[in-house]
Amino acid sequence: MSAGRAEVCVVACAEAWRGDGEILASPMGVVPAIGARLARLTFSPDLLLTDGEALLMAEVPALGAQARAVEGWLPFRRHLAVVTGGRRHVMMGAAQLDRHGNQNISCVGDWHRPDRQLLGVRGAPANTLNNPTSYWIPRHSPRVLVEKVDMVSGVGYDRAAAAGPSATRFHRIPRVVTDLAVLDFETPDRTMRVRSLHPGVTAAELQAATGFPLEVPRDVPRTRLPSAEELRMIREVIDPDGLRAREVRG
Repeated sequence: MSAGRAEVCVVACAEAWRGDGEILASPMGVVPAIGARLARLTFSPDLLLTDGEALLMAEVPALGAQARAVEGWLPFRRHLAVVTGGRRHVMMGAAQLDRHGNQNISCVGDWHRPDRQLLGVRGAPANTLNNPTSYWIPRHSPRVLVEKVDMVSGVGYDRAAAAGPSATRFHRIPRVVTDLAVLDFETPDRTMRVRSLHPGVTAAELQAATGFPLEVPRDVPRTRLPSAEELRMIREVIDPDGLRAREVRG
């Protein structure tokens, strides 16, 4: 069985939670949700998953299905306690993301008179300062990967460092997964670099789709393909309706 681009992205998202242990996974988006469930079923069995409301699931149902077995109750007030203690790893989206990991989901253009009003800051500041935060970008383009965000919603490495120890205690951006590549910030100055290129994508194509210079390590690897068993789980167990294809181009 050959994997499609969406399935490569699912595995890349799942890898963000590898080794996290007993921590709450909070995926936002179809592909991250499939990835978190795949991680739970394979190499991260201690991950905690919610039904999106107030229940911790003891099993991993297909997308859109209700869990038949529940292992805990996580109402909003308890969820906030988990968030502020570094015991959650969220994967958010971004309308804009810059080279330092600052995220914008609030507005595009000048803040006083924006060209587009988006979601608002929402919980992004608390997410980024209080627990590990990764990002999922289904359409990698210079409009999203920008030199400087129009407004900071989620805090990047440069702003966290400037704010001091209280901001850096739990601040960490482990991974940025896009439809073209996997990126991270494992550089001396904590700026974005290429961790792996998805199959069929060249470094030149990735750079052309990015609004700032990317650091590309020598002999950058390819994003790993899902195993046959992972493909079976994605296609038959977690996402039998193929919702992943709606979020990622073929």
